[in-house]
Amino acid sequence: MRPIELSDNKSYLDVRKIHLFLCNESTWAKNISYQLVCKSIENSICIGAYIDKNQIGFSRIITDHATFANLVDVIVWPKFRGQGVSKLLMEAVLNHESVKSVRRFTLATSNAHGLYDQFGFSSLSKPDAFMEIYKPNIYQTAL
Repeated sequence: MRPIELSDNKSYLDVRKIHLFLCNESTWAKNISYQLVCKSIENSICIGAYIDKNQIGFSRIITDHATFANLVDVIVWPKFRGQGVSKLLMEAVLNHESVKSVRRFTLATSNAHGLYDQFGFSSLSKPDAFMEIYKPNIYQTAL
C-alpha cells in the first residue's frame, strides 16, 4: 500500500465524498444536506487521510480548544478498511493541538468501542451527570 498522508488542511477535503458517505452510508447522518455538512466542516477541526491526494478517511473534532472536545464523523471508506487508517486518524486526532489540553474529550459510538478503547476512551465515569437533547431523525424531517 502506498503511504497514507494525514492533514488538517480543509482545502484538501473532498466534501462531496464526505457528504455522500454521511448521507447514504452512515448510521448517524442519513439524508444530511450538503449545506449542513459544509457548515459542520467549516466550524470544526477536520483531519483527512489520503493516498496520492485521494481521500480515504475523515474525522471531525468539535472543540473550544481549551476545556472540551467531542469527536465525531470518524470515517474510513470501505475499500480502505482493515489497513490501519482509523488508528492513524485517531493518533492524529489525539495529537492535534486543539485537544491536547482539554479536560473532557467525548464521543458517541454504536459499534467501534474496541477502536476507541485502544486510545483511552471509556464509558462515562458519571453517566448520571450527563444529559442530552437528541433528535435522531432530524435530517429525515428536514427534507
